[in-house]
Amino acid sequence: MAAMPIGEAELGPKTPAAASAEWVWQGSLRPLLGGIADLLLPPVCISCRTRIGNHGLLCGACFAKIDFITPPVCARLGVPLPYDTGPPALSAAAIASPPVYDRARAVARYSDTMRELIQSFKYRDRQEGLPLFARWLKRAGEELLSDADLLVPVPLYPARLWWRRFNQSAMLATALGRLTGIPVECLLLKRMRRTASQVGLSVDQRRRNVGGAFRLDTARAHRVKGKKVVLIDDVITTGATVEACARVLRRAKAARVDVLALARVVEPTAFVL
Repeated sequence: MAAMPIGEAELGPKTPAAASAEWVWQGSLRPLLGGIADLLLPPVCISCRTRIGNHGLLCGACFAKIDFITPPVCARLGVPLPYDTGPPALSAAAIASPPVYDRARAVARYSDTMRELIQSFKYRDRQEGLPLFARWLKRAGEELLSDADLLVPVPLYPARLWWRRFNQSAMLATALGRLTGIPVECLLLKRMRRTASQVGLSVDQRRRNVGGAFRLDTARAHRVKGKKVVLIDDVITTGATVEACARVLRRAKAARVDVLALARVVEPTAFVL
């Protein structure tokens, strides 16, 4: 006898009545209730709240304000380059100070609409854009994700997690994992000490601020050895936080550590050769 899928075995085979009810729900009731919900809570742009056709999207005007990062980009840092220099294309910043991680990619520059979207998601509990963010991450990180073994979000310190109630990086990683099928390890990395806010700190101050702040969960550390890991974060500013995380993963013998973020700050001098 052929093995029955777990879900089907638990619920039992569908009866004709159950199958008919599902058809009615999918074919008639669900669209009807969806239409009623749209009348009561009409779909609006997740940035400016203008009426649009579908939930969880941007209007054309707000979409046009997002500065997506497209090739040519630095092979290591993922910052945009002024012109294609041929492979491997490296920025001046990557040559002068190679990062601990292997490669980084980001969806867009941290400016205008993208900044507002991330701050609303992070500080104002606006999560309706999460499915869209996951699709953007999948597209921007295509080369990193093609053979990745694990998605690992940058952790929050427990007190900050309690105050904020969620870790935005973990939510991004989980949504991306659903799209790609790549396992997500939200508890692999731990933030062991409270660090000052990175806002307003210099590059050196940021590095000192997060130095030694992360470690692997002892019970899960073995899952890193020999694996291709993609760190997930919302914003790469100077890269100090993701480098501190990458250093811990390197010590645990990860085969590769890449970084994928919704946005990154791009300094004008980062790509000038």
